[in-house]
Amino acid sequence: MTTLANLPPVLQPKEEDIQKMLSASVHVGTRNGDAQMREYIWRRRSDGIHVLNIGRTWEKLVLAARVIVAIENPEDVVAISARPYGMRAVLKFAHYTGAKCIAGRFTPGTFTNQITKQYREPRLLIVTDPRTDSQAVKESSYVNIPVIAFCDSDSPLKYVDVAIPANNKAKLSLGLLYWLLAREVLRLRGTITRAADWDVPVDLFFHRDPEELEKAEEAQQVEAQAAAAAAAAPVVAEVPVVPTYDELAVAADPAAAAVPVAAFGEAVAAEPVVAAPGAFDAAPAAAGDFGGGWDGADAAAASGW
Repeated sequence: MTTLANLPPVLQPKEEDIQKMLSASVHVGTRNGDAQMREYIWRRRSDGIHVLNIGRTWEKLVLAARVIVAIENPEDVVAISARPYGMRAVLKFAHYTGAKCIAGRFTPGTFTNQITKQYREPRLLIVTDPRTDSQAVKESSYVNIPVIAFCDSDSPLKYVDVAIPANNKAKLSLGLLYWLLAREVLRLRGTITRAADWDVPVDLFFHRDPEELEKAEEAQQVEAQAAAAAAAAPVVAEVPVVPTYDELAVAADPAAAAVPVAAFGEAVAAEPVVAAPGAFDAAPAAAGDFGGGWDGADAAAASGW
C-alpha cells in the first residue's frame, strides 16, 4: 500500500480503513463537477461519474480532526446535517466527541440573531453538505466561524475553509466519514490508542429506516411470543407402549414374521371340508332303539325303583 507523503507515519491510513472507504463508496462522486473541486477529482468513468481521490480524502480527514482538537471546549464545535442520511451520524459524532449538533432543519438566525432561544456562538462548524446546509454556511461567514464540510464533486466551496472530498449523498458513506472523523479526534486527544481498535462499531453511525426498524421490532415480538408460548405449554408425559401378543410371538420367532397373515386365510379357503362317503346315507334309528340300552326289558326292570 502506498503511503501519503503529506502525513507522518503515525497518521498514515491502514489497509482496513481504505477498504472500508471503498466498500462504502466514499470515492464515488456525481456526474456534475465543480471547477473548485477539480483538484480532488481523480478521474471520470465511462458512465460519466466522477471518481474522487481517496488519498486526499484521508488527508483532509486528518486535517479536520487536528482543527477540531485545537478547540479547547468540545461544546464549541457544532455539527449540522439537514440531510436525513446524516442526522444519525451527526448525533453519534456529537455524543462521542462532546460536540453540539443540529440534526434536521436549520433555523435561520441561529448564529446571527441573539433574540432567538436557540442562539449559539460556536467556534467551529462541521457541515454535511454545503449545498443543503447553505444557510448555516452563509451565517457562519457573517460571524467569522470556520467551516469544515464534506464536499462532493459538485459541491460549492464558497465560505468553506476545510473541504473533505467525499460522497455526501449515501448513508453508508456519511456514517463511515463521521465515524472515521470521531475516531481520529479521540485518538488525537488521547482518549483511545492507535494500537487497539475502537470498540464502537461503525453501524451505529448509519442511518436506519423507521419502516425497517418497525419490521425488525415486529419480528422480535413474534419470536418472543412463540418462545413464551413454548415455555408455557404443559409437558405431556410419554406413555410407554406395551407390545401385543403377536409382536411378542414375532420377536420370539422371527421366521413367523415372514409369513403374512392373509396367507393363512387364503390356505383355509382353498381347502374345502369333504364329508366321509356314506356318512349321511344310513337310515335313522327306530324310536326307542338306542343300542339296547333303553329297550322294553330294561324299562320294565327300571319301573320297580
